[in-house]
Amino acid sequence: MSLLIILASCVIHTGKKPFKGKECGRGLSSDTALIQHQRIHTGEKPYECKECGKAFSSSSSSVFLQHHRFHTGEKFYECNECWKTFSCRSSFIVHQQMHTGEKPYECKECGKHLRSNTALTQHQRIHTGEKSCKCKECGKAFNQKITLIQHERFHTSEKPYKCKVCGKTFSWCGRFILHQKLHIQKTPAQE
Repeated sequence: MSLLIILASCVIHTGKKPFKGKECGRGLSSDTALIQHQRIHTGEKPYECKECGKAFSSSSSSVFLQHHRFHTGEKFYECNECWKTFSCRSSFIVHQQMHTGEKPYECKECGKHLRSNTALTQHQRIHTGEKSCKCKECGKAFNQKITLIQHERFHTSEKPYKCKVCGKTFSWCGRFILHQKLHIQKTPAQE
């Protein structure tokens, strides 16, 4: 076994994070993780989706893999309550909490309970006024990443949600779901 592998193993098992981000000082366990993290600050996105051209900061990140599954239609997780399927495990877990009513994350500021740590972090920005999600195209800032993503679709004209019944495309999931309900409400005689 090489010395490099032994050292890397020691860092992982001891929990030490000797590599520090220049802008924020965040500790990371490897130089590879540091390079990946720095892309948050630089905005570098060297990996491109072959299907639609959307750029990503990592080819192995869960965001990239989840995006790829959007194109392939792969769904690995199925809810036993409503049979909805998910390509992302974390989305599946949060979805299950909807059925149980479980909201284990509490905001210390106002006492509101939320389903995920991500939702809590985003909620807390309401109290702090932090708008850390900034559009690289026009500079407009948002307190939630999903709001930024939806805003960026104005610039890119991306419409990732496609109706399988009529082929109409949508930029926002909410409008897509409302559209799908129109098809469900129509009887076969109306279509």
